[in-house]
Amino acid sequence: MTIYQLKINLLSDTTFGRGDGVAGLIDQEVEHDVYGFPYLRGRTLKGLLSEECDNLISVLPDNIRFIWENIACTLFGQPGSTLGTIAAMRVGDACLPEDLREVVAWQIKNETLTDKEVLDSLTTIRRQTSINSVTSTADKGSLRSFRVIIRQIEFKADLSFETQPSDEILSLLSIGTLALRRIGSGRNRGRGHIRCTLHSSSGKEITYQYINMFGKNQEKIV
Repeated sequence: MTIYQLKINLLSDTTFGRGDGVAGLIDQEVEHDVYGFPYLRGRTLKGLLSEECDNLISVLPDNIRFIWENIACTLFGQPGSTLGTIAAMRVGDACLPEDLREVVAWQIKNETLTDKEVLDSLTTIRRQTSINSVTSTADKGSLRSFRVIIRQIEFKADLSFETQPSDEILSLLSIGTLALRRIGSGRNRGRGHIRCTLHSSSGKEITYQYINMFGKNQEKIV
């Protein structure tokens, strides 16, 4: 098995929403584990990468587009995939460094730290309201609160392949990585600005190593 790594650096406060809130505290909570560490589900991350790649492939010339559509199907799989069309890449959850999580988990088990303290140290609560365009005052009942992960925190996700991926697959993955600039809830309202980089199993950054291949008329379709 070959494992690459996607690193996600938060350039702005970000919410990895989980679809609910905490009664009496916030309307929108972030996804976090039992120890209070925020994380982004691998399935969600894979969907975001796939969407960015699809958007870039859609603007290619017709005689080249179908080649890269096939490469994308190999990389991300197809709806209702069988064993023959299953995705070449498995995307793990984007988490904080494992050594940090292990140390904190030990402290929580020994009751020197709580999961709430961990969550509060990595996040904060923001509030917003709607403003009436006529009266320039807040609309009644529009105040909402949401938890955000503090900017400048870095998450890492493992990208696993059963066999060594081709250069074409790595090219598509690289341009999808570069194209992914917004993530999470509220990404169209100023939150979730990120920078993503792709790294080899040895830790070397390879984000730009394969991008010049994208959009070329490859003779071999993977």
